Amino acid sequence: MYPFIRYASTIAHAALQVKKGQTLTLKETSEIQFRCRLTDIDNFLEMNNGRVFTLYDLGRIDFAVRTGLGKQLLKQRWGLVVAGSTIQYRKRIRAFEKVTLKTKIIAIDTRWMYIEQSMWVKGKPCSSAILRTGVTKGGRVIDTSKVLAALGQSDWKLPPTGYVAEWIKSDADRPWPPVG
Repeated sequence: MYPFIRYASTIAHAALQVKKGQTLTLKETSEIQFRCRLTDIDNFLEMNNGRVFTLYDLGRIDFAVRTGLGKQLLKQRWGLVVAGSTIQYRKRIRAFEKVTLKTKIIAIDTRWMYIEQSMWVKGKPCSSAILRTGVTKGGRVIDTSKVLAALGQSDWKLPPTGYVAEWIKSDADRPWPPVG
């Protein structure tokens, strides 16, 4: 089941941070902390790999609220979409461990913002994901220039380079499964 209560409490906590003046720029990294709960683990008593992706949602919503994107989503009647992702796992997260989740923008092109998210326990990386994300209006992805303009960041450029550019190219070459 989706963690709606955690999601709502993450939004409330991020809004409180904004009220206290603890906002973020698009160039900064969001960090939130939580404990691995019994509802997060699998039969091996570690965080389920699918749950990792679900909990990454919490990091992206904290980032959106604290950067002002959340306010623009409501004002402009925009939505968010994930259009691609890749993840690596390095260390298990066990029940009740304290997790730090980090979220940052690592590249922007004309259509997509590329987000890097990672989970850490005791200062050690446990997983890292790259996500191709977009802002939508009426079910269609809008140009990132409109999003950046709404956030007062029209002049910010962060073109994909290195491993991000390689992932974009590799992902574009990936064939879709055959129909039928």
